[in-house]
Amino acid sequence: MNPHRGNPEDITEAYYRGLMHSVGYRRKDLDKPQVVIVNSWTDVNPGHKPLRELSSYVREGIWAAGGSPAEFNVPAPCDGMAQGPGQHFILPQRDLISASIEAMVQAHGFEGMVMLASCDKIIPGMLMAAVRLNLPTLFLTAGAMMPCQMESRTVVTSDLKEAIGQRRNAEIDAATFLNWQERICGTSGTCSMMGTANTMGCFLEAVGLAPFGTATMLTFDAAKVRQARDVGEQIVSLVKAKRPLSQFFNENSLENGIKYIAASGGSTNAVLHLMALAALMNADLDLATFQKLQAAVPLVAKFKPASEFNLNDYHMAGGVPALLRTIKDALYLGAPLSMGGNLREVIDTFPEFDGRVIHSTSKPLDTAGCFAILRGNLAPQGAVVKKSGVDPKMQHHTGPAVVFDAEDDVRRFLLEKPVEPGSVLVVRYEGPKGGPGMRELSIPAAMLVGMGLHTSVAMVTDGRFSGATRGPCVGHVCPEAWDGGPLAHVRDGDRIEINVPENRLQLLISDQELQQRQKTAPVRPDHPAPGLLKAYRQNVCGADQGAIWI
Repeated sequence: MNPHRGNPEDITEAYYRGLMHSVGYRRKDLDKPQVVIVNSWTDVNPGHKPLRELSSYVREGIWAAGGSPAEFNVPAPCDGMAQGPGQHFILPQRDLISASIEAMVQAHGFEGMVMLASCDKIIPGMLMAAVRLNLPTLFLTAGAMMPCQMESRTVVTSDLKEAIGQRRNAEIDAATFLNWQERICGTSGTCSMMGTANTMGCFLEAVGLAPFGTATMLTFDAAKVRQARDVGEQIVSLVKAKRPLSQFFNENSLENGIKYIAASGGSTNAVLHLMALAALMNADLDLATFQKLQAAVPLVAKFKPASEFNLNDYHMAGGVPALLRTIKDALYLGAPLSMGGNLREVIDTFPEFDGRVIHSTSKPLDTAGCFAILRGNLAPQGAVVKKSGVDPKMQHHTGPAVVFDAEDDVRRFLLEKPVEPGSVLVVRYEGPKGGPGMRELSIPAAMLVGMGLHTSVAMVTDGRFSGATRGPCVGHVCPEAWDGGPLAHVRDGDRIEINVPENRLQLLISDQELQQRQKTAPVRPDHPAPGLLKAYRQNVCGADQGAIWI
């Protein structure tokens, strides 16, 4: 309830009302439900550029339903643009976004929220704020970028990352590479692959917080305008009916969302974000429970870069609703949907799987989800790998460690030095505290693919990877090296075993040897943490708990 709402004759509210009148609200508007549009619009990156126009249609819907709309913006950094030094600031911004929304909404007393978001850390940050505020809340995403047709093939942004490795090996010439850079992002919208942006956008649909089709739809589809108006009208209905977020987003829907992501080949970053959400919800979820939930559903779909299919292919095959119908026996069907009804009432109206893009549960791509949570003496508190992107012959791999103390070092190594097949590249001090910021190692991982090494070389890090990563890339190793975790004590030449089927990550030295090494505190590298990053390093928790710092 807006704390300022009340009798206009109440002289104590005169100041508030005077300020609201100054920006165009009439007396009668102040007596309507006060709904805020939280917009992540920016013209700095393609995922968020369409949101300025989209917000105008949400406003129309709010006015039409008898509400009074307002709007403010939040930061919306792009993971892809922030590679290298900029990556230090990406994950910390998730919590900053959450905190800024909480502060603004609490200060102004808005009664309902429409979140306009698309990319990697923005959706999770908005979700975290929504959980904390527990107001009527709906989400709408910008939609997907149109895939690019180039040289008789369909390509998306992850193909460009992998082309870096091809260019390094001189498999493509400079002119071709520059042409790819210029053409591959042909429209605005989220990158048309199953990265973190689309994983989390689809998650919103799966848990009933966004209209079906919003994430997979091409951004310029006219249906997006109609969705925006529908969302504007529906949020006013939810406010009037006093239906907070917790009626739709609870432990049952969270479990549905985890199972959906596991079945659709989602991003490893989702594990990080869902652990954070679970902590804020006081949900009984740890990495072991996450592993059990995700393993309870088969993998029935994979998308670029792990397969030939892009997000538009997914949409045309029925998208999130079709996949939910495919795995319905594993879901809680009583989950209410914020746009109306519950999953049980509507699921049989969804399209059936097509068998090509979405497989049946009787003939899945894998019998147990897309992730594996690995443990062992190298990751006693867990590590994460997207097993659906790992070549079968690399599911169990043992090789000698080549150790780096920063992402920058491994990137230079891949550009300048030969890589021995069979190696395990260990990139440490890139965890939440060590980086600081838990940088994404998507470029080095993609370079390995482009260089043809993803079927012979593995990577292990306390940092993280893009949702668009393939190959044997193990991230989120906990405890991180900065906190003295075992990763800090790995030496060049040590043999490391990655056993995905058995969920094991092991440093192949004796317990006695590891204990002896751990008696000597490792020498931390010089990873500066100025300003914001200093506060982040001082307050952030481990990746296994969601890397929350605010």
